Amino acid sequence: MRLLKHLFVQNRQWSDEIKKADPSFFQRLSLHQSPHILWIGCADSRVPANQIVNLPPGDLFVHRNLANLVVHTDLNCLSVIQYAVEVLKVKHIIVCGHYGCGGVKAAMEEEDHGLIDNWLRHIGDVYRFHKSELDAIDSQMRLNRLCELSIREQVVNVCNTTIVKKAWASGAGLTVHGWIYSIEDGLLHDLDICITGEEELSRLD
Repeated sequence: MRLLKHLFVQNRQWSDEIKKADPSFFQRLSLHQSPHILWIGCADSRVPANQIVNLPPGDLFVHRNLANLVVHTDLNCLSVIQYAVEVLKVKHIIVCGHYGCGGVKAAMEEEDHGLIDNWLRHIGDVYRFHKSELDAIDSQMRLNRLCELSIREQVVNVCNTTIVKKAWASGAGLTVHGWIYSIEDGLLHDLDICITGEEELSRLD
């Protein structure tokens, strides 16, 4: 309690404020969770999922990692997707990155960042897929465009998981979205990526 005591104080204030407005809120919340949305976002501290869509605890099932990547060998992310789809029965999966992402920026740099470079290699692959387009624009536009293209690639990766394919095959109404957030103005932007089945995925591939 001696360390970071102010966080415990702030937690108490937050809890008290919610209970004052809704005395049974935490009692209801403790019984079960039934979110309809899985949010796969960046670990960046400036992109808090619930806050930027103004939803209370219990309304979003959230997975965050550096640069919001969906990698087919990442059992952490895959386990979250499986639980969300098969147990919670979410109806939407949102992959949400943000402009100016530090992970994407690092992936573009020709320098050693240590262990993290193994993770960022996945973004490097996205750059390679779109090299001619990206090399034709200036550095700031290039960073933001690569952020968008990486989100598109992660949506494809989500859709290509056995979990999502199985859900679609069983007739589940599951939609996968690609969004991006601007830290500069606090606004979300729809990248017009909305996949509801194998046919739409084939057009995105």
